[in-house]
Amino acid sequence: MTASSEQARPIVEAIGLTKDFSDFWMRSKARAVDGIDFEIREREIFGLLGPNGSGKSTTIKMILGLLRRSRGKLSVFGRDPGDVSVKSRIGYLPEESYLYRFLNPRETLEYYAKLFGQRRSMRRERVDELLEMVGLQHVAHRAVGEFSKGMARRLGLAQALINDPEFLILDEPTSGLDPVGTHQVKELLIELGRRGKTILLSSHLLADVEDVCTRMVILYGGRIRAQGTAGDLLSDTEHTVIRLPKLRSATIGHIDELVRREEGVAVESVQPARQRLEEFFMGLVAKAQAEQAATSGALQGGQTARFLGGGAEPAAIAEGRELVEDLKRGEERPASATTAVASAAATAQQDVLAELSGAPTQKPSSASTAPATAAPAQAAPVAPTKDAAASSAGTSTGKVVDRSIIEGLLGDQADRSKGTKD
Repeated sequence: MTASSEQARPIVEAIGLTKDFSDFWMRSKARAVDGIDFEIREREIFGLLGPNGSGKSTTIKMILGLLRRSRGKLSVFGRDPGDVSVKSRIGYLPEESYLYRFLNPRETLEYYAKLFGQRRSMRRERVDELLEMVGLQHVAHRAVGEFSKGMARRLGLAQALINDPEFLILDEPTSGLDPVGTHQVKELLIELGRRGKTILLSSHLLADVEDVCTRMVILYGGRIRAQGTAGDLLSDTEHTVIRLPKLRSATIGHIDELVRREEGVAVESVQPARQRLEEFFMGLVAKAQAEQAATSGALQGGQTARFLGGGAEPAAIAEGRELVEDLKRGEERPASATTAVASAAATAQQDVLAELSGAPTQKPSSASTAPATAAPAQAAPVAPTKDAAASSAGTSTGKVVDRSIIEGLLGDQADRSKGTKD
């Protein structure tokens, strides 16, 4: 444990935290959490371990303010967990991904971004970055109800990050993920830790926690059985590991004789080096991706979204900057653009009227497509009269057109040119 982590301010403090579940008559039925003490410090990845029923999810729900503690003290950002002001600073991925099945990933993330009051330009930028990060950009318009559990889990992780939280709580984040997704989530957590995020990771998959967590607490029966850093808890003081390139049998024999003579012990075992299954699996996946093999599942994902820490602008500053840019764009819009749009709309309406009446459509010449500033004296196109439309309706084209439709369209055009409308 470094000195900086010891001096970091605590994000979560629990002292004697206890939770009892009662029946209708308020009689205690089960004690899920039994007087635990721990703290989660700023900028660390904290692991909450234990088998099913050990009190992990109950502890998380009390931190989120979803359950009230029975006894003890608990604070989040120095406040009571029920304080609404801390909610916007937390991102939460529950054990099960509860998503609206008829929305697609883009709509889902837009919805949660609106709950945090984010402006449209910020929402679009964050949604694009998060979908690419979790590897769902190619299924952004597919209904969430058609997703596998692993793909829904990826979307749930993106949803937990949409508000760029200071404190991220993940309850079994790798549940349902394939090895590629599991590896990606662990890499993402390590990267977020580098960017200054505080993360609470709850899992019963010990290998996942061992790879990413700075400190951990192990629960059983609602009580803390062990806590500390991974190095402190997992160190083996009874053995020494020496890793060497492949040796000849004669060399190994000489080493064994030396160890017997100097230490009085024998070499217990000699095994060929082997890589981890995760490393082997990821190597095969990388090779298949290099060959551009097709897949209908989620992709491996891209880089970590830029707005997630790492020197990104605070939300208030970013929103203010975007508002100023929007206003500047509105002020700098040239008047010729408005004139060109109006002229194009009038030309399109004439084409529709001509097609209904049976007259040949006139394509705009190069002169008509010139900027409005080049011919300021040019008048707007004049709408055809009712008589002209009526006579053209009976031409030799053979089309039968309802005159009332044409007269209605022409009447609406004439009213707009006079500045009145029925």
